Amino acid sequence: QVQLVESGGGLVQPGGSLRLSCAASGSIFMFNTMGWYRQAPGKERELVAVIISGSIANYADSVKGRFTISRDNAKNTVYLQMNSLKPEDTAVYYCNLDNKRPFGIERYWGQGTQVTVSS
Repeated sequence: QVQLVESGGGLVQPGGSLRLSCAASGSIFMFNTMGWYRQAPGKERELVAVIISGSIANYADSVKGRFTISRDNAKNTVYLQMNSLKPEDTAVYYCNLDNKRPFGIERYWGQGTQVTVSS
């Protein structure tokens, strides 16, 4: 099992910034990806950003140029720096870790942290 603990959500004005953190512990396989998803009310959960290794990352088109994902492998922690926030970024943000095992993928989720962008 893997445990994911998120922090850093909150209320911010449009144009502001927030930094989310997610610390992983437990049975973390050597081949894994970590990322962030979000779910707004009435919408499906969607990918925000995923980091595949130290520097290879993918982003949703809606956040490119505004959000940056990074990870500290020594701490098993992933970060999401969110700049130029917009009201449409309001959602519950979930941390994700996928263990890429030979027999398949083990997917784990954090408990979620609320991000609200409003004036």
